[in-house]
Amino acid sequence: MLEVKNITKYYGNFLAVDDLSFEIKEGEIFGLLGVNGAGKTTTFRIIMGLLEQTKGTVTLDGKKIDYSQTDNIGFLTEERSLLPNKTVLELAIFYSTLKGMKEKEIEKRLDEYLKRFKIEEYKNKKIKELSKGNCQKIQFILSIIHKPKLLILDEPFSGLDPINVEMFKEEILRLKKEKTIIILSSHQMGHIEYFCDSLVILVKGKTVLKGKLKQIKEDFRRKNIRVIANIEKEELEKINGVISVDKTPEEYVISIENNENIKEVFKTISQKENVTKFVVEEPSLNEIFVSKVGEAYEK
Repeated sequence: MLEVKNITKYYGNFLAVDDLSFEIKEGEIFGLLGVNGAGKTTTFRIIMGLLEQTKGTVTLDGKKIDYSQTDNIGFLTEERSLLPNKTVLELAIFYSTLKGMKEKEIEKRLDEYLKRFKIEEYKNKKIKELSKGNCQKIQFILSIIHKPKLLILDEPFSGLDPINVEMFKEEILRLKKEKTIIILSSHQMGHIEYFCDSLVILVKGKTVLKGKLKQIKEDFRRKNIRVIANIEKEELEKINGVISVDKTPEEYVISIENNENIKEVFKTISQKENVTKFVVEEPSLNEIFVSKVGEAYEK
C-alpha cells in the first residue's frame, strides 16, 4: 500500500502542496488531477523520493521511500526523454541495470514487451529512427520492465492514436490485475473515469475534491437529461431547476440541479410531439472537475 499522509511542500515562501493525504491499495488505480501548476509534479517527486517534503510522510508497504525503495517504482513522465543515439536494446540495458536487473533478464523481458506492443523489429533501431508513438511505447516499456510495485503514469496517452491507446489500456489493466499500485494523471477525464477507483483534485496545491469516483458522482447532485422532441430551447430554459440547455445537431442536453427536477422536465417534455428520447445521465467527471476547480478559484 502507498500511504501519503499530510504532505506539505514549500519552495521558500511558496506553498506548492498543502496538507495532502491519500492511500492506494495494491491493484488500485488512483487519479491525481489538477490544472497546470496544481502541485501534481511536486507530489510525484516527493512520492518517488526525489524531493523532500516540508511536512508529512510517504510510505510504500510501511517503509519510507528512499534509495532502497526506488527499484520498486516505475515512472512514465509527460516529457518524452529517451536518448536518441541509443538503440532500444541499449537503452533498456542502460536504464534497467540501474533498477538492479541483469542483462539476460532485461533482454528477455524486452522481447516479451516488444512483441506485446507489436514492435519487435525495432529492438536494434536507434531511438531517433522511431516515430513519436513508438518512442512513447518504448518509454512505457522502460517504466514497467522491472515490474514495479508502484507505477506513476503522467499523461500516458498524450499524442497516441486510437490503436495505441487501446494497447496502453490493455497493459494498464493487466498491471492492475497483477496488483500494481498505479497513479494516473491525465487531462483527459474520460481515461480517468475508465480506470480510476479513487481520485484527488488539486488546485494550487490544495485538495478540493477527494474520494471514490462512484461516491463523488452520487454526491454531485447535478444531472444531465438528453432529449429529442419538438420543443424550443427557450422553453426548456424556463423550467424550474434547469441550469443550462445545450443544443446539438441531434438532441438537447439539459443540465439540472438535482433529481427532484427530473419530474418538472419530464412533465414539460411529455406534452410535446415526437418525443423519441428522454435519458437521465450521471454527470461526467469533466463537468465535476470544471465545477470544483472553478469554485476553488472563485474563493
